[in-house]
Amino acid sequence: MITIALLSLPLLAAIFLLISRSAMAKQIALVATIAELVIAVVAAVQFVQNSSVQFLANYSWIPSLGIDFKVGMDGISLLLVLLTAFLMPFIVHVSFKKNYDKEWAFYALLLLAQSGLIGVFTSLNGFLFYFFWEVVLIPVYFLAILWGGERRVAVTFKFFIYTVLGSFFMLLGFIYLYLQTPGGSFDMAALQSVQLDREAQGWVFWAFFIAFAIKMPVFPFHTWQPDMYAESPVSVTMLLSALMVKMAVYGVFRWILPVTPLAVEDWGNVVIILSVIGIIYASCIAIVQKNLRRLVAYASIAHVGLMSAGVFAMNSQGLQGAMFQMLSHGIGAVALFYIIEMIYEKTGTMEIASLGGITSKAPVFATIFLIFILSTIAMPLTNGFWGEFLLLLGVYKYSMVLGTISTLTIVLGAVYMLRMYQASMLGKANAVTQSFTDVTLPEGIILSVIVVVIFFMGVQPSVFIDIAKPAIENILSPVTQTVIN
Repeated sequence: MITIALLSLPLLAAIFLLISRSAMAKQIALVATIAELVIAVVAAVQFVQNSSVQFLANYSWIPSLGIDFKVGMDGISLLLVLLTAFLMPFIVHVSFKKNYDKEWAFYALLLLAQSGLIGVFTSLNGFLFYFFWEVVLIPVYFLAILWGGERRVAVTFKFFIYTVLGSFFMLLGFIYLYLQTPGGSFDMAALQSVQLDREAQGWVFWAFFIAFAIKMPVFPFHTWQPDMYAESPVSVTMLLSALMVKMAVYGVFRWILPVTPLAVEDWGNVVIILSVIGIIYASCIAIVQKNLRRLVAYASIAHVGLMSAGVFAMNSQGLQGAMFQMLSHGIGAVALFYIIEMIYEKTGTMEIASLGGITSKAPVFATIFLIFILSTIAMPLTNGFWGEFLLLLGVYKYSMVLGTISTLTIVLGAVYMLRMYQASMLGKANAVTQSFTDVTLPEGIILSVIVVVIFFMGVQPSVFIDIAKPAIENILSPVTQTVIN
């Protein structure tokens, strides 16, 4: 029942807000997300570290079509559910100082997106996975188009077209697999056990990969992302960068690797090359960005590119690194966008050239910001180190040349992140930053929670690696066996 509770709590809270239109929508949403985190922690405490699916719930939905409401968690699912539950209170709270029109609808949509995310990460039925995948898109679309920036309509429409097109290809892939199962079934185990020849696997591979590549996004499917991050409300930007990206990487784990191993062998090298190109391209574009949000948006493309390369390297180091980096990147994205929003609230600008001298006015704020920067550029003892280390090791093990090129992500990341920090935090204060105030006690507590998690993950990575390891081995073992045969 824990999985059902995780799915139901944000959904029920969203329905309550839509019906009641409560003036305390902010507080209700925050309480609901904190309660969700408590349930997720209980699940983590009760979880047994093996490859089995736990907290299973299975209800007949449309039996004539082989569609069941079947949900549960293995180690991979649990970590992403924990990530979602941990980050949602920050995503809700960051908008507390905003006065949105119809706040009850704004926070209800955020909660609906959380329920959809949990559904994606716990679905054990192909149709259910697709259903929740689309459920997440709906509230994000309305959040961006109703409360976004001046260019929100054009930007959100582009995002919608991209993602709907990708979803269409994924649906075709599921339907084809469904037709290959005995008697017709969307059950995950049944779909993963379908035996396809190399050519058929190739078509299914691209059907799924296009959908996932758009959502990550992987070069050259990334063009919707920077504008969407810049024009969306900060909560939506956090949601997109920290969590929705992980849906796509998770989809590769669940569907591409087990279902199309021969196609991964044939086309994985192409994907890794595209991913490495994306790393270099996005990093170079990030270096010349003048806006804080857009810089972090391109940095996100670079980090996701490395995750994609690690997954398709098809070895344990790459998959473990991708899993760990999903957690680290999610936390880092929320941390950076939270800081950027605080800068915007205090200065009224996100333009890097307009800032400077903040360290002298707000030393605690500048110190916390520096910790977040160091985590992003993978400094040892921070959470960012282990994910990138394992990913680079995995890609290098796959190809020495591609692995060597991929290491540029660390060098270029240090360039654009430290230059941003230097320009915005150091030097002399100006008219814009002269009255910049340091963090308040509530702000300090919130930011300190993230700092503690960053260092805990950096010092004790095995806590998280060990949870996912059996499930990763369960995915990797039959895949490599099929390729060898």
